[in-house]
Amino acid sequence: MTQTPTQPQARAHITIPAAHPMVMLLGSGDSLLRVIETAFPAADIHVRGNEISATGAAADVALIQRLFDEMMLVLRTGQPMTEDAVERSIAMLRASENGEGEPGGETPAEVLTQNILSSRGRTIRPKTLNQKRYVDAIDKNTIVFGIGPAGTGKTYLAMAKAVQALQSKQVSRIILTRPAVEAGERLGFLPGTLFDKIDPYLRPLYDALHDMLDPDSIPRLMAAGTIEVAPLAYMRGRAQPVFTKVLTPDGWRPIGDLRVGDLVTGSNGEPTPVLGVYPQGEKDIYRVTAQDGAWTLCCGEHLWTVRTASDRRRDKPWRVLETQDMIGNLRAAHARRYELPMLTAPVSFPGRAVPMDPYALGLLLGDGCLTGSTTPSFATADPELAVALETALPGVRVRGTDRVNHTLNRVKAPGDVVTLEDPVTGALRALDLLGSRSGTKFVPDEYQYNSAEVRLALLQGLLDSDGGLVTQADRTCRVQYTTTSILLRDDVIALVQSLGGVAYTRRRAAAGRKPGRANGREVPYCGDAHVIDIRLPEDIEPFRLTRKRDKYHAAGGGGRPMRFIDSIEPAGREETVCIQVAAEDSLYVTQDHLLTHNTLNDAFIILDEAQNTSAEQMKMFLTRLGFDSKIVVTGDVTQVDLPSGTKSGLRQVQDILEGIDDVHFSRLTTEDVVRHKLVGRIVDAYEKHDSQKQDSEKHAGEKRAGKKHDSQKRL
Repeated sequence: MTQTPTQPQARAHITIPAAHPMVMLLGSGDSLLRVIETAFPAADIHVRGNEISATGAAADVALIQRLFDEMMLVLRTGQPMTEDAVERSIAMLRASENGEGEPGGETPAEVLTQNILSSRGRTIRPKTLNQKRYVDAIDKNTIVFGIGPAGTGKTYLAMAKAVQALQSKQVSRIILTRPAVEAGERLGFLPGTLFDKIDPYLRPLYDALHDMLDPDSIPRLMAAGTIEVAPLAYMRGRAQPVFTKVLTPDGWRPIGDLRVGDLVTGSNGEPTPVLGVYPQGEKDIYRVTAQDGAWTLCCGEHLWTVRTASDRRRDKPWRVLETQDMIGNLRAAHARRYELPMLTAPVSFPGRAVPMDPYALGLLLGDGCLTGSTTPSFATADPELAVALETALPGVRVRGTDRVNHTLNRVKAPGDVVTLEDPVTGALRALDLLGSRSGTKFVPDEYQYNSAEVRLALLQGLLDSDGGLVTQADRTCRVQYTTTSILLRDDVIALVQSLGGVAYTRRRAAAGRKPGRANGREVPYCGDAHVIDIRLPEDIEPFRLTRKRDKYHAAGGGGRPMRFIDSIEPAGREETVCIQVAAEDSLYVTQDHLLTHNTLNDAFIILDEAQNTSAEQMKMFLTRLGFDSKIVVTGDVTQVDLPSGTKSGLRQVQDILEGIDDVHFSRLTTEDVVRHKLVGRIVDAYEKHDSQKQDSEKHAGEKRAGKKHDSQKRL
């Protein structure tokens, strides 16, 4: 008789650091432990003191060990673990183990600790993997569709992202809308005025706003037009005020907030006063894009300072052309015709004190370990960098542990208390960088909006650690920087642009790449890499590291940063505003550090309950309100309340826009329901019932067709 082979048994010991009380890890009354034991019935889990042991099948033991590691990572951020969070973590780990997750997918700790918005003592964050990917898609795409059943957080998370964008001044206003579709009740029978009648349809949006903002501030923001909540029918064909980001000595400000006498940044990097603010009314708008990806919006009569290659060769002055004069004339042979002016000097921000030397911070952002779980460390094979780091960090000794790795230890003085925090950890904590990993590092605002010397020193640290050079025969040298962090990518681009340079970025996917090698073994890539090609002005030195600096100069430096107009495309019709500045060239710095006269900005627009839009309404919304705006469309295609025979615009748009660049469809399931657990079961039951009903109707139809065929055959 053949015996079924038993799965090999394994045993694991997990030691919990004293910093994590066991009650936080196991739950009150061991409630979290019971959830884990229920999920792994074949495994034996025992707790003794601060040690946890698990015995059982090797696969189960490995998952249990990973689960406790993820739970400790979450607890380290100060966020408590709940029974629901433990169940979701187990589901994510099992999906990853079964190959259902994506390569390089997010871990439970990354999902559960991604903060979107904090308000009145509570933090809004995704609770499932699909929710995190939905939130990330909103960051990466102009139009995002969130489709899924009730209770999956589609609208709530979109609202949180909208409020976050407003508070961080990424947008100037929020527009919230949903169709007022009757679902068995006639509006005419409801009491009150027209607005009283439609208010119940908009109430969920108001309720979400009150969760995320100070209730006293909401009426003020709505009265000012900063937040607008309206039925979809009221938005047809209206003009949308748009505001642009303008660089000032205090950072970015909406152009609509500027008044005569305010300071903006001119083409020489220095402040220049605003002499006039002139509303221009509604005009046809064009999107003007440069070859490095920078773009802005302007009217057809907008003036641009440009020059051609012929102008440059003949040393002619820059010319001024209208946008409409350049349309259809952007190429000379195969080259771009119109060059745009660049900053003639780095942007001048007021200097301010920082908790860590900027060059040292750049090195640590490049090749440092900032997780906080261990002593801060730095990896480099260049002894020169280790010495430079120690020199830049008073009170810290950089001690090599092997050929590459170095630990950063506090220099102890006689009488020091052992528990004193080392200076590096303290500075990283003050900058909110402690706990950052390679994919979440960023440049703090204290450095991004500081003097040119501070910004350059930080950039030099980044390039000395993680930068490289690309040399080609008979061409100038190109500086290249690579990071897995989207935030750091954008911050490095902003640093380069603020110094008068240009930066081009591209993504190198981790999936399918040949693994790298370290110490003779293969090391797979765990995240997509963002590669930035950089060109800086001639008087800006990108490196301090001797070998890189010498190679850079031997290749003739980085050449001259240049920007050319790549495309001019219609972008609808909008209200415009123009400002006049005191600068001699009439230029000021706007979005992506472009130099311009008149620019526009976008709103964050949410269309909720989109399954109740008709196909015509959906097209109207996307084409009339979507010009360069951030749009999130949410809905549940299983709950359509439209009149019989009317096709849902949300169902149709999936067939039309699927696969279009900058448009993303996030599909959530019952696994992402974050209300009462019973809600997910109810949704599943209804889906099962509908599926069985469809199968039954299909079978009955086939049976009737068969009988009809037999009858015709006999005749």
